[in-house]
Amino acid sequence: MNTDSRFSNEDLAAIPLEKRTWKTWNFAALWISMSLCIPTYMLASSLIEGGMNWWESILTIFLGNSIVLIPMLLNGHAGAKYGIPFPVFARASFGILGANLPAILRAIVACGWFGIQTWIGGYAIFQIAKIWWPGFAELSVVFPTSWGLETGPAITFFLFWLLNMYVVHLGVESIRKLLVFKAIFLPVAALSLLCWAIWASNGLGPILDQPSKFTSNEQFWSYFFPALTGMVGFWATLSLNIPDFTRYAKSQRDQVVGQVLGLPPAMTLFAFVGVAVTSATAIVFGQTIWDPVVLAGKFSSPILVTFAMLAVAISTLATNIAANIVSPANDFSNLSPSRIDFKMGGYITGVIGILIFPWKLIADPQGYIFKWLLAYSSLLGPIGGIMIADYFFIRHKELKVEDLYRSTGIYWFRSGFNPWAILSFVLGVALNVPGFLVEIGCLEKTDSNSFVVGLYHYAWFIGFFVSALSYLFFMRSKMKVQ
Repeated sequence: MNTDSRFSNEDLAAIPLEKRTWKTWNFAALWISMSLCIPTYMLASSLIEGGMNWWESILTIFLGNSIVLIPMLLNGHAGAKYGIPFPVFARASFGILGANLPAILRAIVACGWFGIQTWIGGYAIFQIAKIWWPGFAELSVVFPTSWGLETGPAITFFLFWLLNMYVVHLGVESIRKLLVFKAIFLPVAALSLLCWAIWASNGLGPILDQPSKFTSNEQFWSYFFPALTGMVGFWATLSLNIPDFTRYAKSQRDQVVGQVLGLPPAMTLFAFVGVAVTSATAIVFGQTIWDPVVLAGKFSSPILVTFAMLAVAISTLATNIAANIVSPANDFSNLSPSRIDFKMGGYITGVIGILIFPWKLIADPQGYIFKWLLAYSSLLGPIGGIMIADYFFIRHKELKVEDLYRSTGIYWFRSGFNPWAILSFVLGVALNVPGFLVEIGCLEKTDSNSFVVGLYHYAWFIGFFVSALSYLFFMRSKMKVQ
């Protein structure tokens, strides 16, 4: 294939059909593995903490994952058909150079998830340290108060971060055994937690009888829609870069059936564990404990806590490298294929993951849903809308693969950028900005701006459809002029 070396390297090049080996089970297993992680548990339990009862939480999660499955399958089509990764696919709509915008935004979100997973793993180690050395939890605070960071957890967070960077240095192959351990252990750990919840609560009855905290339909709906958007936002990242995986599919059927069988069922079943256990904590401890690491720290046996927290740390390490390093490494590589390889992309991810202050993102369920999941869904929704509109309605699923890798092809647009894609992206994001500013306290909600502020609760949906429709209008108007 005739390509420009400035825009391609081994990681970004299209994979020929004869080298694609993933079948239906591989995609189902991918989603089962990705879904069985601590943030999924926290996603479900945060809804209980927010006021929902068990079936409201499960229904919200199932609906959210069923909705995000649609763009997942649509974006995955190009990867399976042409063997190209997400940053290269984005070049068809945003331009060869313009594709850096969606790639970097996707990468920054992955950095945030990397930081969150690293914090969870580090906090698990902190739980081990403090149960054997109680004074470790009483170390003097050395960080500014505004950081909200205690010294003990900061030390273990940094140590776990170093371990992640060491694995990046060794390369992706070194994580294989850890992924096998995770695939075996986490289902067992989830089942053990569920059994504990049933035993401690004297059966499922008391758990399922936990009522909703909402006293009116208005309260429920005002929480439900942003929560649903947050559920969609949880996998909004993968709905964009799913071509990074479907490029290995032997057929379209394999990627479609595998994802349908893997994503909604796995997320819903593991979410039920989070819902049941969180509901049980309200019965056993008199308060809802939505963080499983904090919950495990309440058990009295040092051996049990040590075993559980080591397992959490190792499982988190495996998830982190597989889910939050591989994709941003490709995205950062797209910036300068000849200079940034996997390791360098991984180091960049690690540094940004610290600077995002992940301990603040998951400090409370409101922040987890409203400030983190909703905020980044407002950025990624517009990108997904533009890419799907371009591929299915403008290109009709036909791409000139060689032109995706050179400056003389049809995807160069204007100096490497498609201005209509960028304008459509800005329009999709702009409608969600007022609501975000209110959420973080930079703008006051008033009667005059209440409507536009309320749009933020539908951030992913608003951004997706506004950007998709704008892009179709601009591109078709341009074609008529030509």
